Amino acid sequence: MRRTGTTRRGALLAAGATAGGLLTACSGGDDDGADDPGSAAAVRAEKALRVRSTRTSRELLRQYDAVLELHPDQATRLTPLRDSVALHVTALSPPPPEKDGSEKPKPSPSASASASASPDGAPVGDVGGAGPTPFVPADPGKAVRELAAAERRSADAHAEALVHAPPELARLLASLAAAGAAHSYLLTKGSSS
Repeated sequence: MRRTGTTRRGALLAAGATAGGLLTACSGGDDDGADDPGSAAAVRAEKALRVRSTRTSRELLRQYDAVLELHPDQATRLTPLRDSVALHVTALSPPPPEKDGSEKPKPSPSASASASASPDGAPVGDVGGAGPTPFVPADPGKAVRELAAAERRSADAHAEALVHAPPELARLLASLAAAGAAHSYLLTKGSSS
């Protein structure tokens, strides 16, 4: 009988594909003429990519928060994964300015993670466009399966984005894609319905 869903082999293949994409992204030049990492075009492109990738991770974080709000009995299983996604959001935040320091400092990682949702599950302070609170099924098993699907979509988006990223950001996106594939596997492992 053939299994459906994410398997360990599938998660490892996804991580390997992500690593292959990373090597491709690091070895080739950009097609948009922004080969100089310090050029204004390259800086704008990286910032736009970070904003899109941060939005992807924030949407996933909102999904975790919504599931945990409706199904607090899943907290033991989901909280470590949710905390990891909150760290992904923080890691994707643009680095502080190096030269003049004219920009205000970013909030601490714990402040960023806690500011993502209010106690009632409504998104608060979401930079990059807050969407509606995600729908969560009443059945906890179905809610976790949908969360696993959201992890897969997030991992795919990060893997796709890394092809266009400069090397440092590409490495980060590859790590996030691999983490998303692992999270998806962990969420589907043992769920047999």
